[in-house]
Amino acid sequence: MAAVTHEIVDGIGQLVLRRPDQSNSFDLPAARDMAQAVDSLSVDEVRAIALTAEGKRFCAGGDVTSFLASDDPAAYLLDLANVLEGALRALAGLATPVVAGVRGAVAGAGLAVMLSADVIVASRSTKFVMAYPGIGLTPDCGVSYLLPRAIGQQRALDLALTGRVLSADEALDWGLVTSVVDDEDVEATVATIARTWADTAPAALGQARRLLRSSWENSGVDQGADESATIAAAVTGDEAQRLVKAFTSR
Repeated sequence: MAAVTHEIVDGIGQLVLRRPDQSNSFDLPAARDMAQAVDSLSVDEVRAIALTAEGKRFCAGGDVTSFLASDDPAAYLLDLANVLEGALRALAGLATPVVAGVRGAVAGAGLAVMLSADVIVASRSTKFVMAYPGIGLTPDCGVSYLLPRAIGQQRALDLALTGRVLSADEALDWGLVTSVVDDEDVEATVATIARTWADTAPAALGQARRLLRSSWENSGVDQGADESATIAAAVTGDEAQRLVKAFTSR
């Protein structure tokens, strides 16, 4: 079985990390599986994406043993980081809303995997840690870009430089996750959110996530122009026509 699998069920793309015995860490084949899975879900029939993981831990980041076993660890790690970062950037760039369910541990590049989702549901037992300094390495896969945008520069620096481990409640307070639920409720909560998105206004929600995520890189003028063009294109679509009609007939 692939290390990352995908399936489309009634309009919902189900993206699952499947290396539980390795804490769902990424070696190069797993990173390539992620890239292929994201590409396969970038189709019109996918109206929402649910990102989850098998086992007790969501994602421990990079698989340290895999690049240490390589004949050229530097080249291997460069390839691994580039492939996984590209896959996560592609996931973040989709005009499809993404909800993630995390539990156990989210470490290193696992933070970037998680932050590629728009809504993050965490189990109460989840711990969050940068982890890189513990093995003498530095952030990769977009962590240094995504983390300060999620929680602010000073808190991101605190996590990066002190080895601090965040609890789920602290992560919620910091804005790193969206909600905290009991461990046994993670999958059901994720499924409900994805189903609601798929059944309401997936096109509008997808464009909203695209606009918000792209705003970091655009000027105010360019962002405003993109918003105007996007809403003008949306108003004649089947989704908006149906919902506007329902709204005005109340």
